[in-house]
Amino acid sequence: MIPTELGTKKISTLLRMYAVPGIIAMTAASLYNMVDSIYIGHIKDVGAMAISGLAVASPLMNLSAALGTLVGIGASTTISVLLGQKNYEKAQNVLANEVSLNTIIGIAYSILMLSFLEPILRFFGATDAIMPYAKPYMFVNLLGNVITHLYFGLNSCIRASGNPKLAMNMTLFTVILNAVLDPILIFGFHMGVVGAAVATVIAQFSAFIRTMVYFLDKKNFLHFPEGIFRYDGRIAMECISIGVGPFLVNAANCIVVMFINQQLLKYSGELAIGAYGIQNRITFFFLMIAAGINQGLQPIAGYNFGARLYSRVRKVYWTSIGWVTVATVTGFIICEAFPGAAVSIFTNDPTLREMSARALRICNLMLPVIGFHMVTTQLFQCLGMIGKGIILSLSRQILIMLPLLYILPLFLGHDGVWLSFPSSDFLAFLLALCFFFWLIGKMKKLKDGDEPVSLGSSLA
Repeated sequence: MIPTELGTKKISTLLRMYAVPGIIAMTAASLYNMVDSIYIGHIKDVGAMAISGLAVASPLMNLSAALGTLVGIGASTTISVLLGQKNYEKAQNVLANEVSLNTIIGIAYSILMLSFLEPILRFFGATDAIMPYAKPYMFVNLLGNVITHLYFGLNSCIRASGNPKLAMNMTLFTVILNAVLDPILIFGFHMGVVGAAVATVIAQFSAFIRTMVYFLDKKNFLHFPEGIFRYDGRIAMECISIGVGPFLVNAANCIVVMFINQQLLKYSGELAIGAYGIQNRITFFFLMIAAGINQGLQPIAGYNFGARLYSRVRKVYWTSIGWVTVATVTGFIICEAFPGAAVSIFTNDPTLREMSARALRICNLMLPVIGFHMVTTQLFQCLGMIGKGIILSLSRQILIMLPLLYILPLFLGHDGVWLSFPSSDFLAFLLALCFFFWLIGKMKKLKDGDEPVSLGSSLA
């Protein structure tokens, strides 16, 4: 079925249809690392240091995800707009182009990282005690990296084609399979961190096969055209230009984590990296709820912008803001009221538990306002306002947080590292608020059916 309902059905109903599967899929995806960390954290005698190993490896995982979103989100957003314009042939060409790009990028990334894996991990904070856990975990994940790229990219395209439930089910399948395989490989076969990585690769490969079967079926209106590996430079640049915002967010996170690890080593030692890893996984869970709502926003806003139904674009934006705020406020309450219970899931080490609980409370002081920043950034990306989307994407982590990571510890010691999180969140929120008022002022001037160019060239 061609999803013309995106331009006709009630916005709240559409957002529920698209965001709920997105929320389930994104929170389920966040359980990948959480499940790995929970099992690894309870490996006898080495759990605390093994969690630090996963925390050091996470920037490389984030960078891989960043490259996947560069193509995947760009392609899915482009497909949403093309469907709104009823340009189905080009949408299929974009789909084929997505496969080619992700294959090339995925293989290139694996070769580059595997060639310099140990020095790169040391650059990201791995010590002699952490390296035996970070290196083998990352090595296995890099071997399956191209499958990860292809699966997540195509999963975004399934959602954009009007089938969010299938996209959700595929993600749920990978998480459940990963959770089943983890204890078997980690403890049953005594594979440790390698078992956790192997479980993830197997789960994603299984879902990738199912995803390929879906797009090879000619009965689906969005399917692979003749010649799956089709490359078009113009389409590639169009997708990359849209996906560059999400890419920069994840790439910036990769860079910032490196500096966070270095500052934590300097002021608090190796266990502090593990504490950050635990804090980050708990916070990430709530941010993925917001990301799921953003996923619901993306096809609705993209389709209606392509169809020139601007009142519906505004409506889905406001509704998304409300939903995201509820999610982040809930996360804030849990992190501030029950930090000890949250971190105890990951480790029995008393020192690591105490350090992690403190980090969780401090780092999430401004969690309620992060969602507004995320949704506003997503809207700029959906409307093709690349320059402003990039500024918002980089503001929180690179432009604001990076300087604070070095300034605040000079006066506050190790707490200064943790306080750089809420400080940057608040300042990024203020910037997003300024962009928000500017955009709403422009959007109010548009009536449904107006040419998009009437927004003004400054929006591009």
